[in-house]
This record gives sequence, C-alpha cells and structure tokens, in this order.
Amino acid sequence: MPGYLPPLADFRFLLQDWLKINEHYASLGLGEFDADLAMEVIEQGGKFAADVVAPLNREGDEYGCHLTDGKVSTPQGFAQAYHSYVENGWNAMLGDVNYGGQGLPYSMAVPVHEMLNSANLSWRLTTMLTESAVLAITKHASDELKAIYLEKLISGEWTGTMNLTEPHAGSDLSLLSAKAEPNGDGSYAITGSKIFITAGDHDWTDNIIHMVLARLPDAPAGVKGISLFLVPKFLPDQNGNPGKRNAAGPSALEKKMGIKASPTCVMNFDGATGWLIGEAHQGLACMFTMMNDARFQVGLEGLGASEAAFQGALSYARERLQSRAPQGIQQPNDKADAIIFQPDVARMLLTQKSFAEGCRALAMLYAKYMDIAHNTEDDRKEEANAVLQFLTPVCKAFMTDTGLEATSLGVQVYGGHGYIREWGMEQLMRDVRIAMLYEGTNGIQAQDLIGRKLTRDKQGMLDSTYRAFNELVSNIVQPNNKQTAEQLLQEWYTTSQTVKGFDPVNVSGGACDYLQYTGYALLGVLWYSMADAASQCGNPHIAAGKQKTCTFYAERILPRMQGHKAALFAEAANILAVSGSEFDYL
Repeated sequence: MPGYLPPLADFRFLLQDWLKINEHYASLGLGEFDADLAMEVIEQGGKFAADVVAPLNREGDEYGCHLTDGKVSTPQGFAQAYHSYVENGWNAMLGDVNYGGQGLPYSMAVPVHEMLNSANLSWRLTTMLTESAVLAITKHASDELKAIYLEKLISGEWTGTMNLTEPHAGSDLSLLSAKAEPNGDGSYAITGSKIFITAGDHDWTDNIIHMVLARLPDAPAGVKGISLFLVPKFLPDQNGNPGKRNAAGPSALEKKMGIKASPTCVMNFDGATGWLIGEAHQGLACMFTMMNDARFQVGLEGLGASEAAFQGALSYARERLQSRAPQGIQQPNDKADAIIFQPDVARMLLTQKSFAEGCRALAMLYAKYMDIAHNTEDDRKEEANAVLQFLTPVCKAFMTDTGLEATSLGVQVYGGHGYIREWGMEQLMRDVRIAMLYEGTNGIQAQDLIGRKLTRDKQGMLDSTYRAFNELVSNIVQPNNKQTAEQLLQEWYTTSQTVKGFDPVNVSGGACDYLQYTGYALLGVLWYSMADAASQCGNPHIAAGKQKTCTFYAERILPRMQGHKAALFAEAANILAVSGSEFDYL
C-alpha cells in the first residue's frame, strides 16, 4: 500500500471556497485567525501524520502491545512519535489558553485529527481520549483539580482515559457497580473493575489520569446514582510531580480484531484514591461531556479510514493491468488496461470518494458549529449546540458505517491481494470495525437520534439542523441543483416530522433506518452545496471532480435513502413477530 498523502487540496477548497472561513472567523471575533493560518496548521499537521505517524502503522499492528509485570509496552516508535507530537504543540491545539493551550478553532484542529486517524488509528486513540478528558475537567472540575491536572493534560505531559464499561455494564450504565467510599479528607477510595479501557496503561508518559464512573455509598439506584472521579496512576506530590503509585492498574490486555497497537486494558481499582468531578450523582452528565466529543472523534476515525482506503485503492487501480476496458482499449502500448478503466472498479472508487469527501464536509460543518458554540454567548450558541446535539450520533454512526464499507471496497479493489496483510488494506478494515462499537454502538446512536434528538426533543434540534442545512442550500447558485437540494432537504424534514408521531415500538424498530436515511439525505445536500461551490473555485480539477462525484452520489448512492425510508415506515411488528424456536427451529 502506498504512503498516506494528506488531502490538502480538499481541505483548502472546503475552508476557502465552501465554508468561507475568513468570514466565519470574522463573525466570531476571531480576527487573529484566517484561511492562510488554518492551511499552514493543516499542512504541518498533515506532514506529521504522513512522515512520523503513518510509517508506524503496519509494524504497530504486527507487534501489538504487551503487559509484563503490571506495565504495558507499546510498539517501537510509538512513544517517540508522541513525544514529538507534544513537543510541537499538537496536543494543545484546542486547550484553554489559561492552562497553556492554544485555543485554536475546531475548524483548524479537526482536519489534523482526521489525518492522524488516516495515518494510524491505533496511535491516535490515546491523544483523542486525553482531549476528551480535558473537556470534562475544564467544564466540571474544581479550580483546585484544574490547577493540578489541566495544564499537564493539555500539554500532553500526562494522558487521560475514560473508564465506564464493566463486565456486566456496557450500554446500560444503570448496572454499574464500581464503588467510591469517602476517605474523610475530600478524596475517595475507588474500588471496582473496568474493561475495554483505551490507553489504560502505556509507556508514553509518566502519569495517566483516569476518569472513572463509580457509586457513592448513598447513591440512588440507576444512572442517577453515578458519580465521576479523577483517579491518577501516580498521586501528585506537593510540587505536582508524580509521587506515590495509586492502587489502580491493568490486569490484562484485551486480544482484539484490530487496533492492536492501542493498549486496551482491563483496569482494577483497589481502593484507589480519587477526587469527585462535578456534583455527586451527576457523573453521567459530566461524562457525557467526554462522550459527545469522543463520539464525534470516533466518526472521524471512520472518515480517516475511508480516505486511507480510497487512496490505497486508487493507487492500485491505476497501476494494476488486467484485461481491456469494455469501452475500448485505453492503454494501447500495454498488454492490458489498468483496472481503473473497468466500470465496476470505478464504481467502487467513486463510492469511496463520495463517502470520504462527503463525510469530510459533514465533519467540517460540525467543526464550524463547534467554533460558534465555543465563541459566542448569544442565541447563536444555543442554536449551534442544538445542531451539534442532533448531528453527533449521525457523525458517529454514519461516518463509521461508511468507513467500514469504504475499507471493504478497498479490499475488493485489490482482489486477492487485499486479503493479504502486506498490502495494508485488510488492516484498515479490521481497525475501523471497532468504531461502530465503542463510545456507544451505532444502534445506540440510532436510538439516541430518533429518541432524544427527535421524538422526545423539546429544544428544536431538528429545526435548528434544518436551518443549518437550508443556509447551505440558499447559497447554491445553479438553479437546478438548488431546486433539487431544496426538495431533498424538505423531504427529509417532512419525513422527520412524521416520524415524531411514531409510537415507542416503531421508534425503536425504525431507529437504524432513520439514521441511515438522515445520513444519506444530509450528505446529498452537502454534495449539491460542494458541487456548486466547486464550480466557482477556479481549480478545474476540483470543479470537475466535485461536480461529477456529486452526480455519481445523486444517481448511484442517494437512492439508498428511499430504501431506508420504506423500511422506516414498515411496522415494527414484523421485527418482533419471530420468537422462541422460530429463530432456530429447535
């Protein structure tokens, strides 16, 4: 598989020609930022991803992580790459400037995160969860805890984790049993076992800060009795440096299908000292600050895998000679034509391309609204947060579903070679499969979208999202494309309004189809918007490529939307009709 190439031309188009990023920053009072600075950050981030992180990907998969005498070692080069990442300030991009962060707009940082995911998903995971921990501490922790931990986490001197899942409590956190007993000095003794903990231990930093959900002695039953605690691997001394080892550590490493270079730990807390984050019994709300960020970041993992698979498949299709193209000889000086000229191969490549570039536009739109939410205090903040809440499950689930499809197509383009490890395509498929599972399975995301974000929503999230996409439609210049995009968006909005009237069983039964229907529809709107902007961008390759890919998406991919709509409106009774021995005839 060829080396990773950062998609800089597409980022430049999205920032300058599609998002009009200079106007966006000016509207938020961010006059110190502009498109040129954004592209400089993205170019340097892409260079780091391609030159430092990507070369570690295959060897990391082969070597994996190892647990010896209670200590985890990661593949050779991983820690060194992280130290370079920290030294060059990448970990601090989004951090609070009052604690050593750079305070960059999300629209600058998100492209860097995407490229890291394309380059090496296993490596990216540790830095991703540290960023999520920073958000939770920034929003919910006491000033005292912020003073001790925040600057070190933002800089990357220390890393962070998220500890939710227990052997018997996965998506249903009401079953969580980890305990927190008051120590009498403001701290708590945390006891319990957690599983599937990304970067629960490693050899990158001299301290790891665990964010742990547990129950206080007087906690009510269910999710309303969960609290969030900060539990360091090493207790800081009076100077803020790692001191005494805490009673928290890994007991095993999970043996996984993919992301083998990421240490996924079983963590034991044996009366470990921790401190309450936020209010007692409000831990789930605090943790959702981390989870909502992590869910979007997991969506970026799907996008990153789509791009990497597309690049690999495109390179191979241009070089692999097989047969003659049905439309006539394309390479008369060769014994056969490259397979890129085969219509079925071109179909697979364009499917990958339409997903990668469409989801990239969705991610950048999400980043735009993150900028607004973090830099305004008026009605725009409330509106932006409503858009983000609605789009979070869409980004997480749709971008990872399409990521799996894109990586599967990457294997298919390579044929038998795609199934062989040395080409790298099967690793992409193995690695991205987890993205459909963690941070809430995609089925959970679908239930969240159709439930909390649509049928039970009282904040107008659907209307806010409609307005956000309608703004894109209103800026389309080409009349036919504008009319088509308007009709597409209006159909989605009208259908969504109808779904609001579903009973609970049909809401649950139609959840996954509604999420897919929404994903395909909104990506369609984005493609019409991008195609129009590309026609005016001055780059003939982007202009032609975007417009032709838009046509492909509209005619070959968007029809899937209607299939999901039909299934959505089918009664859930047919899902529940089969029972007992009717499943297996036993």
